[in-house]
Parts: sequence; structure tokens; C-alpha cells
Amino acid sequence: MAEITGLRSGEHLGNLPAEISSFIGRRAELAEIDRLLSGSRLVTLTGVAGVGKTRTALRAASELRAAFPDGVWLAELSGLEDPGLLAYAVAHALGLRDQTMRPPLDVLTGFLSGRRALLVLDTCEHLLDACALLAEALLAACPWLRILATSRRPLNVEGEALLTIPPLPVPGAGAEPEDDLGQDSVVLFVERAAAVDHRFALTPSNRAAVARLCRRLEGIPLALELAAVWVSALPVERIVDRLDRRLQLLAAADGGTARRHGALRTAIGWSHELCAPLERLLWARVSVFAGAFDEAAAAAVCADDRLPARSVPDLLAALADRSILSREERDTGIAYRMLDTLREYGTEWLESAGERRLLQRRHRDHHLALVRRYEAEWCGPRQLEWHTTMTRAHADLRAALEFSLGDPDEQQAGLDLAGGLHLFWASGGMIREGRHYLDRALALDLPPGPATAKALWTCARLACTQGDLAAAEELIERCRPYAERGDRVAAGYLAYLTGGIAMFRGEHDRAAELLRDAVGFHRDGGDAGTGLLLSLAVQGMVQVMRGDFDQATALLEESRELCDRYGDRWARAFADYMRGLAELARGDVAAATWYGRESLRFRPLLRDTLGTALALDLLASAAVADEHAGPARAAVLLGFADRVWHTFGLPQFGSGDLARQRRRCERQARLALGDTGYEAAFRQGRAMDLLDGIAYALGEAPC
Repeated sequence: MAEITGLRSGEHLGNLPAEISSFIGRRAELAEIDRLLSGSRLVTLTGVAGVGKTRTALRAASELRAAFPDGVWLAELSGLEDPGLLAYAVAHALGLRDQTMRPPLDVLTGFLSGRRALLVLDTCEHLLDACALLAEALLAACPWLRILATSRRPLNVEGEALLTIPPLPVPGAGAEPEDDLGQDSVVLFVERAAAVDHRFALTPSNRAAVARLCRRLEGIPLALELAAVWVSALPVERIVDRLDRRLQLLAAADGGTARRHGALRTAIGWSHELCAPLERLLWARVSVFAGAFDEAAAAAVCADDRLPARSVPDLLAALADRSILSREERDTGIAYRMLDTLREYGTEWLESAGERRLLQRRHRDHHLALVRRYEAEWCGPRQLEWHTTMTRAHADLRAALEFSLGDPDEQQAGLDLAGGLHLFWASGGMIREGRHYLDRALALDLPPGPATAKALWTCARLACTQGDLAAAEELIERCRPYAERGDRVAAGYLAYLTGGIAMFRGEHDRAAELLRDAVGFHRDGGDAGTGLLLSLAVQGMVQVMRGDFDQATALLEESRELCDRYGDRWARAFADYMRGLAELARGDVAAATWYGRESLRFRPLLRDTLGTALALDLLASAAVADEHAGPARAAVLLGFADRVWHTFGLPQFGSGDLARQRRRCERQARLALGDTGYEAAFRQGRAMDLLDGIAYALGEAPC
């Protein structure tokens, strides 16, 4: 790929996962991918299930990272069901947290238009039309972008280059075994078998059987790995004999001729047959999970009288030993995940047993209970732990929402789930996704009740964050009857949101009055956690804008003290930011810097783009007051903040007051440095990556 320039040695941007097992063979395919990407901006790897499209794409992407100075980015699509979320999911994979009303495609093209990046779209076949449209639009708008896709079928996009990933080479049927045992299929089988049983080795007595097994399984990597797990229980010769018999049955079922590439189906079916009955049952039931899951989740969803909860840990371990599940080591213990092909097989069995809808409902109920615990404990010392838990459950939360909102009998639970996720949507920067699901749920016109009220004020809150104030006001009015009938939580949030809208519009006196009402509602029967903490903090911010710094300080100190009492760091970061604004308005630059840095420390841990950008603007305004190094530092911080605001998409949160403060900072820095000096420092900050920029803003690293 010699024509791609602008390399940065030793630096690799992106999100490619680490390989969890050795990669064998595919040198010709990797070289061909490199060659195709040099001539085509879209390369799609096709091939049968289990042939290794994803592994090959990830290895190719890893080897090509140096050619893409703006990163190699993986968007895993297998767990995504709604094509309407495709562009959002890709933006999420890129680390974008744009929360405006801009179409997601515009967000992507705006971010990628000038970047030399490689985007890997993995598992496109179930979203084929949406992936094709996305690829066409991105390639048309982003001249330096390359896309590497994996799919069982081509995307059929103009200019697409196709590469069919073949099975691994197998020993020839007529050759002497010892002459052809260096084939990649043999190497893979032997290596995986030795990992299962360290005593296993290729010997003169078993090499003919190994060669025959590789031919029977047509060199399909997944089939070989499934067969390899049984070497600790059966000699290779017996494994081959059993596979032969099953393949003959498959051929008979297909009218005498085995379907093309029936080897994988044979290996999966044979593995299923060799599993114990409870292992087979759990295989089918855990197929309802879209992402990774732990023992507790599996037991909650899958256990019943037929499958005792106490047996689930051992059964999961057995399925992992048979390569049906993969293990993931986490700080909290072991999690499990199932490959798409094996999940499809499990789903077929679940469907044939008449249990699929039952398990989907239990899966949804488990995640609804998880969301309720999250809501109850978020305003406390476990915020980072809960953020990690919910982020890891993201694919399954989507699956639970899709099941519920798509089934008329389950839609009420879907409304509960969407509203219950309001803190997840807000704290994790997933405003677009939350709005997507809440809009869908509210469009169902379900019977009025507390869940409807919650969904309305939650959706209004997200609309405010997007700057969609007209929609927010319409949702507030729809929710108002619930507040008037005694829903104190709804009343508190409606006053909070209405006050925030007034603040955005510069109506500070009205905003102060509404936010006082919000605090009163939340103190007396409303949300005495996050709702009260945020209402106090925003009321303090309004007092800063009114020039009443003593009142602002009192409100913000109360919010900070309550945050410390509860252990809430997320709301505390907002209160620290607003206290920094107050100190800056008073002229205490050192205090403003201290509070700005305190606000910033927690933000990246939640990938909170909005809070990060706000804190950076505050620190830049504090820095510019220093006559010596300050203007240069301010310009660097403004450049870095501009990069962060660009990923958020709504500069200065739509606030005219905050926008004026930033413009004032820019003018002061430019006046002190001159146009040339200012632009150079700004570009320096704009080029910083997130970790370096945060360290610089915190005073922990030089520019």
C-alpha cells in the first residue's frame, strides 16, 4: 500500500482486540488483501461460516496499521439487529459521542472526511443493505478512507473488490501422509489438540488419521477446532470414524449428496451429539445472549427445574472446554461468549424445542432487573463498576429492547427498560441511542402510567442534551399531567429541564425560579439522588450567570457535600465544573483551575465527552489570565477542546453564555500570541490524542 502516506512510526490508533489464540497460515490471503486495498477502497472478505473471515480481517488490519495514521477501527456488527442503529454503532466504535440532531451519517463523514483510516465492518450479512448504503456514503465523502468488510455475501457496492477466504489447505488424498502434513489445516488441528491435551502429538501412528480428518472437515478452521477438543477423550481414528458416519447421514438427508461445505454442520452437529443432555440444553439456552455473559447471568436466564442453577458453572466450563463457548478473563471473574455460527445452531434447537420466546422474555427480565439495580445504586460509590457492567451488557440490552419493542405483548416491559436506562444513556454519552429507543417506545401509544411519565421526561432530557429544545418542550407538556397528578419525580425533572432550557436561552431569572422548584420537588418525594444533585448544581450555575456568586457557592457546596456523602463522582464532577465557573467569575484563577481539573479527572473514565469538553474550556479560560505562559497554554487547551467538542457535536452544549466565554478566551489568547503563534499552539492541541491531552490539561505532562 505504498500510495498511503503520512505514517507515524510507533503509534497505532484504533480499537483492534488482542488475539486470544495463535494465527495460522493465510499468508497468501493477507498479501492479497494488502494488494486489493491498494487498488480498491472497499474490500469484502466472503466465505462460508467458520472459515475464518473475521480472524483473517483482523490480522490483515493489524499488519496494515502503520499505513493508517488516523487509526484502524473495528465495528463488530453481529449483535446489532436494528439497521437504523448501524451508523450510530460505527460512530460508537470510533469513539464518537456526537449527541446533536445531525444525521449519524453526517457525523461519521464529518469525522472521517480528512482522515487516513481503515474501518473494519465485521459480519455484515444480516444488515447487508444498510452496510452497502453506509459504505457507499462513507467512501463518497471520505477520500482517504478504506473499508475492509466481512460478510457471507458481497455488499454489491460499485468499486468493491471481493476476496473469498477459502478453507485451509488439506493433505492430498493420494499422497503419502508424511509428505503432506505441513498443510495449515494439519498445523491448526495439531496445535489446538495439543492445547487441549498436552500429551497429544503428531506421530507415525496417527498422522494418516489426522490427514483424513482434515480432508473430511474440508480445512474449515472452526470445524477443526471443534474436533480437536475431543482428542483427550477419543483417539483421532475414532473421531474420524464418527465424523464419517455423521457426514453420510447428512448426505442421505440431502438426497444422497452432502450439501456443499457440510463439514462444518457435521462438526457442529457431532459436537452437539457428544455433549451431555444438560450441556446441549444450556448450549441452546445461552444462544439468547447477544454478547458476553457470566455464570450469574446464565443461571438467572437459563436455569429451571430441568437445568438446576447449581449445575450451570460446571456446564459452562464444559462447553468452553469443547470450544462451544470462549472464555474471557475479567477483573470480576470469567465471562463467556459464543461464536455467531454456534449461536445460530443453538437458536435452531431453542426454536425447535418451543423455548425461544420464553428464553427471550427471561433474558429481557434479567436485564430489566439489572437496570433497576443500576438505577438504585448509580448515585453511590460503585459508579465506575456499574458503568463497566452496563457497558459490557450493552449488546444484550439492545437485544432485550429489540425483543420487547417488537412484540406487542412485551412492549410495556420495553417502555420500562428504555426509561430505566436514562442514566446509562446520559452518563455514557449514548444520547442518540437512548433517543432512538425512547422515540420508538413512546410512538407505541401504550396505556398511560408511571413508566410513560418516566419515558417522557427521560426523552425530554435527552432532547435537551441534543439541543432539540422544541421536541423537549413538546415532551415536557405531554408529561406535565403526570406531574400535576402527584408524580414528584416527574415534577422535579420537568422543573429541572424547563429551567435548563430557560438558562440556554439566557432567561436567567426564570431559570433560577424553576430550578428552585426542581430542588424543592426532589427534596420532598422526588429523586433525592441524581435529580437533586444535578438540580442544585445547575441552580448554582444559573446564579453564576446572574452574578450572585455567594448564592452560587452555597448551592454548589451543598451539591458537592451531598455527592461526597453519597459517593457520587459523576454529579460531583458537574458541581466542580460549575464551582470553577464561579471562581473564574470572581477572578480566582488558581481556584478555577483546581476545580476545573477536579471536574476533568473523572470524565474520561466514563468516556463523558460533554463533561470533558466543558472542563477543558474552563481550564483554557483560567489559563489565559496568566500573562506569561498562560496564553500559549490556553491556545493549546482550546485546540484540544475543539477536537473533543467536534466528537460531541454541539459546541458549548448549546449555551450562548458558555459560547461567549470561549470566544472571549480565544480573542485574549490570539491578541497575546498573534495570529501565527495562536494558530500554531491551537494546532498543537488539536493534534493531541485523548490521553496526552487530558494529562496536559491536568498539569501532569508537558505539551
